[in-house]
Amino acid sequence: MYGPSDEAESIATIHAAIDAGINLIDTGDFYGMGHNEMLIGRALEGRRDKVLLSVKFGAMRTPAGAFIGFDGRPAAVKNFAAYSLQRLKTDHIDIYRPSRLERNVPIEDTLGAIGELIKAGYVRFAGLSEVGAATMRRAQAAHPISDLQIEYSLVSRGIEREILPAARELGVGITAYGVLSRGLLTGSKPAAKGDFRTHLPRFSGDNLDRNQPLVQALAGLAARKGATPVQVAIAWVLAKGGDIIPVIGARTRRQLDDALGALQVALGDQEMAALEQALDPEKVAGTRYDAAQMGMLDSER
Repeated sequence: MYGPSDEAESIATIHAAIDAGINLIDTGDFYGMGHNEMLIGRALEGRRDKVLLSVKFGAMRTPAGAFIGFDGRPAAVKNFAAYSLQRLKTDHIDIYRPSRLERNVPIEDTLGAIGELIKAGYVRFAGLSEVGAATMRRAQAAHPISDLQIEYSLVSRGIEREILPAARELGVGITAYGVLSRGLLTGSKPAAKGDFRTHLPRFSGDNLDRNQPLVQALAGLAARKGATPVQVAIAWVLAKGGDIIPVIGARTRRQLDDALGALQVALGDQEMAALEQALDPEKVAGTRYDAAQMGMLDSER
């Protein structure tokens, strides 16, 4: 999704993460049309008992990589799981979740299929991804939910209005992805062929230039803290509550080392307030996905 990658470095990065104490590995069966699961399966040989595997399912793709819909039917859920278990070289998935809400299939039906997989021993816990508070309540009433995976960062704070309070009321954890806004907060720009960020509004047209003051503001605050922008952005998410776990998309050991430095960054109340004022989401140019994808997100309704 971010351009060419090195498989040996990818596996070395996963190994380094496990050695550092990271025990959550998140993937989706549609990442690289199964390629990411196969890579993780190789990386976890002899180490499977050291991690929790979180897997998203449901998005459908063509051989060329285009997304062509979502399938949350119970039979499809079990089919997706069967292939994921094979690619991951494991006998169980710790957390299994639909990557989006299937509008034509009740969430209760999708979760019912996960529940049957749990009873059969193929899955341990059910999770959700990118759903709103109302859907989360329906889901929790149908089957216990471990956590909701959703975008959350200094510049994407929409969950604070309804979703995060509802999750805390229901006892549902949050795994936060996009904590660096796909590299926007660190000044990273699409460069390699195949980098999907070229299609994201915050990186497109004039928006990338318009967002540079936010990048510079974070860099300045991080420099005064003696940390990197990556570390401060992650530390901010960590400081928002012990029930929020940031998902870090490190592809290299260098990126991993930078991210791990966030654990040494303690942000006080004044620093948190300064960050939130300087990086007010209202100042961000562009939405986190394009209009078509935003329209598909239950969490944005």
